[in-house]
Amino acid sequence: MTPPDAPTAKAMAGAQGSQSAVLSCADHAATLTTLAKRSDFLKAARARRQGTASFLLQGRQRGEAEESQGIRVGYTCSKKVGNAVARNHAKRRLREAARLVIPELGRDGWDYVLIGKKSDTSERPFDLLLKDLRYALKKVHGEHR
Repeated sequence: MTPPDAPTAKAMAGAQGSQSAVLSCADHAATLTTLAKRSDFLKAARARRQGTASFLLQGRQRGEAEESQGIRVGYTCSKKVGNAVARNHAKRRLREAARLVIPELGRDGWDYVLIGKKSDTSERPFDLLLKDLRYALKKVHGEHR
């Protein structure tokens, strides 16, 4: 028996069909949109980058011909990170770190790609992962301490 407040199958299908999901944080005004197109990942790969102990951050400011509203974020882990379970675990940690930090320090009109590292992304304490992301964002934006 289905509970009365359970979502319908139609509502569930609509929620799962979009790969460019919009993540919003209640205490931050900025929204994060997930990068979905390969071309966006390739453009970010040619832009600024900053390595940390737990991941690599690539960041680029979108051009005038592109939509300049909002912050877009992509996540990737190669097979060097491990099997599918290990890659998904690393990406979940990167996704949560981005949700907490990027609305605060990210810039409107920028694309960011977080690339997981073998074992470091999954094993690093989460508070240090957040610290790494803050550091990498400041360096990609050209801010110095």
